[in-house]
Amino acid sequence: MDHDRKGLAGLALGAATASVPAYDRYARWPQGLARVALAIFAVLLVLAAWAPGYAPPQPAPPKVTVTDTAGKAHVAQEDDNDLRLYRLIIARVERGDNYYVAATEEQRRNGYPVAPGLTVRLPTLAYLSAWFGPAGMIALQSALFAAMLLANLRRLGSEPGGQRRVALGLALLMCGIASGLNHRYNVLHEIWAAQLIALSFGLHRPAVAPGKPGKWFGALLAAAAALAVRELALPFVLLMAAYAGWHRRWREMAAWTALIAVFVALLLVHLHFAEAQVRPGDPQSPSWLVMGGLSSLLYKVNNSTFLSLLPVQIAGPLVILALFGWTSWRTRMGDFGALLTLGYGAAFMLAGRANNFYWGMMLTPILFMGAAFLPLGLPSLWRAAALGRTGPRLADSPA
Repeated sequence: MDHDRKGLAGLALGAATASVPAYDRYARWPQGLARVALAIFAVLLVLAAWAPGYAPPQPAPPKVTVTDTAGKAHVAQEDDNDLRLYRLIIARVERGDNYYVAATEEQRRNGYPVAPGLTVRLPTLAYLSAWFGPAGMIALQSALFAAMLLANLRRLGSEPGGQRRVALGLALLMCGIASGLNHRYNVLHEIWAAQLIALSFGLHRPAVAPGKPGKWFGALLAAAAALAVRELALPFVLLMAAYAGWHRRWREMAAWTALIAVFVALLLVHLHFAEAQVRPGDPQSPSWLVMGGLSSLLYKVNNSTFLSLLPVQIAGPLVILALFGWTSWRTRMGDFGALLTLGYGAAFMLAGRANNFYWGMMLTPILFMGAAFLPLGLPSLWRAAALGRTGPRLADSPA
């Protein structure tokens, strides 16, 4: 009888597994591996809630005061030091000053290092801001935001299992880049680069079968624009090239590789012009390699988003949950989203000082989308681990 019961149980389990969608990554995991994954997941949640060494939020931006004709002082505006610096540089470019002279002089005057050359931002955003003006940049930002949402709406809807998560995924994407809706942040390079990366991510349509070429040229152009604004977009492009090569899409890989080569050449030109302005005795930038660990990642992500309003005991685990969500979805979009967010997450645990917290914006739009797949991954991993009598029902399996 015991053998009969085990046989029937095995048949029932096999039937349940057979009904699981192919895109449900954890549903077919062996019990031992699922239990190890759950244990690691639990440890990461605890560490994220504890976040040893987690730095406090950045201080409030300085208040700028003016004195009126009656001699009364009042607050004219409140601005972040970095935003103020970028506006000063843009104003000088509008007056016709050489960008590299303006940038290095303003950085020096406002207590910023000017060496090495990477401390000077790429000139693209300054020139665009000078040419289009505030109203034009708001219009351009609005168009980019709409294009980013539309591209990801279409791609989510085209991937297996993505249709039912379109609304939540787009809402989370907007939460991850909410700062981009405020025009005062239009001078921040990471805001633009992050949206261009998310646009490229949404536009990418990799080939799914031989003889059916994918659509990736639009994604390539959006990624090139992201690189032109901020060199921190380079890991995204490197992953695109590697991913195309892994799937033997040689023509696409060649295009991404060519983009990398062109960017590296132009970056060297940029560094040449920036370092030509360095004077003896100019302050050097401290190392960006800080090895801050998990607390460094959480600090960047939380202080770049609304999560800064929450206690770290809540905000930290939410970041881990979003990372886990991407790993749950076994599709081309899900696989790439998982690799991208885990890759940037690992990089931000190694590099970026406390005052570089805004780097987190490069990651947050796509990262937050991953939380839409938690209802898929958590029940499936729990059931695969068989920790309860039956475990919760698989999110996408029949009742």
